[in-house]
Order: sequence, then C-alpha cells, then structure tokens
Amino acid sequence: MPVYEYKCAQHGLFFELATMDEAHKPCACPTCSAMAPRVIMINPAFLDMPQSIKQAHAVNEKAQHVPEHSTKARREDDHQHKKGCGCQNKKSRTLLYTAQGEKMFPSARPWMISH
Repeated sequence: MPVYEYKCAQHGLFFELATMDEAHKPCACPTCSAMAPRVIMINPAFLDMPQSIKQAHAVNEKAQHVPEHSTKARREDDHQHKKGCGCQNKKSRTLLYTAQGEKMFPSARPWMISH
C-alpha cells in the first residue's frame, strides 16, 4: 500500500497508508480524529530544476497524446521538414536484372541475397 500525505487544519501534515481506491478520500487525523483532505507534495528537487529541463518536460507532457507521424496523403507543400525527417535524402532505387533473370539492386544492400 502506498503512503499518502494529508493535511489537518489544526495539526498540519501527516502521512497514512491507504489503498489506491481510497487515495482520494479524506483520512482521520491521528491527533484529533478530524477528517483531513489529501494533499500532493511537490518534490524539492523539481523546484531546483533548471528552467530548460522544466520546459522540456512540459513539451513532452503536452505532446504525449499527439504523436508526430508522416502520411503519404499529405501534400508535399504542406509538409514542414524537420531535422532528420529524411525527405531530402531519398535515393532512387533502380531495379536491374542479371543475365540469368534475377533481380539486382546495385545501390540498395549488396550484402543481401536476391530471391
């Protein structure tokens, strides 16, 4: 069972074990037995984190539900090229045949055996 933080209005912060199902419910203060709401504490290391790392975390959280992907249906002039997208580096693959009629790709993967 995880430990959650609760804050009593009179006695301050205290910690209690609770199941995940009961985590959102208030807990009785061990000193006065008054019902205290759960509070979420921020890790002090997060507050000391450099602004650039905080911004990177914010960008990742914002984009986690919208993955970036490429589709062929997108028009070429609508496509915004990003570093490493590979659009400019497309090699034209030529298909050649040997004298025996086997396929040969001279620039693709010379180590692969043709079927």
